[in-house]
Amino acid sequence: MKIAVVGAGYVGLSNAILLAQHHEVYLIDIIQDKIDKINQRISPFADKEIEEYLSGHPLQLTAITDGCSVYKAVDYVIISTPTNYDSKKDYFDTSSVERVVSDVLSCGSNAAIVIKSTVPVAYTRELIAKIGYEKILFSPEFFREGRAFYDYLYPSRIIVGCDSEQPDLLNCAKKFAGLLSEGAIKTDIPVLFTKTTEAESIKLFANTYLALRISFFNELDTFAEMNGLSTKNIIDAICHDPRIGKHYNNPSFGYGGYCLPKDTKQLKSSFHDIPENLITAVCQANHTKKAI
Repeated sequence: MKIAVVGAGYVGLSNAILLAQHHEVYLIDIIQDKIDKINQRISPFADKEIEEYLSGHPLQLTAITDGCSVYKAVDYVIISTPTNYDSKKDYFDTSSVERVVSDVLSCGSNAAIVIKSTVPVAYTRELIAKIGYEKILFSPEFFREGRAFYDYLYPSRIIVGCDSEQPDLLNCAKKFAGLLSEGAIKTDIPVLFTKTTEAESIKLFANTYLALRISFFNELDTFAEMNGLSTKNIIDAICHDPRIGKHYNNPSFGYGGYCLPKDTKQLKSSFHDIPENLITAVCQANHTKKAI
């Protein structure tokens, strides 16, 4: 099978390497330096497993800058371009995704398009209605920065969103999930098929929960510090409860990175007139912690 992956960041490069173990993959990016490094089997950023697989594993991987040269020949186009949060519009900047979709269709491709970039809730459904092209799926990713490819090799779950009930498109979604499973080391991976809007929601709610958990332990730490208590003793004790567990419990200066701040804000804006208190509180708690 032939696959194009657009965007050579953590998401795109991880997907490309995973799939290139068994299939012919073209990784497309506009930054020539990235393209050159990947073709030399040098990772453009620090990630142990990416570095190991690029330099030491046989991969059918070619990095290029011209997507139109391959779009007509591939079965899938995976979009993993950046979608930064625009605070003025209170919305993700999805222009890079739209440019890729436009390029794919203008090149005469009939490939299935899989959006991996994080997008607002209902974005994929609205995009399909706008352009009249049904072969668009949404598949969220869940990884840790610096361990991205490890989390692709050992995924907690695979989720593919598809809005069509047509057998060929449902089969297309199942085949894509199979491609991700095929490249992983972990077996018995939970695979879930949903509507695209549900898949988009899963990504935003999952990251917002992680942000909430971080915020909780940050506020615990502030309370302990102000009262002369041991943060470690309190956290160790409450995390022995199996319902709470011992993950994401290290106090910090607030959650940061690329995904959690923008995903929590986007989810908050998605509520519109729907009542909510908790998500707003998570955003405010992080702002307070950083200001202390």
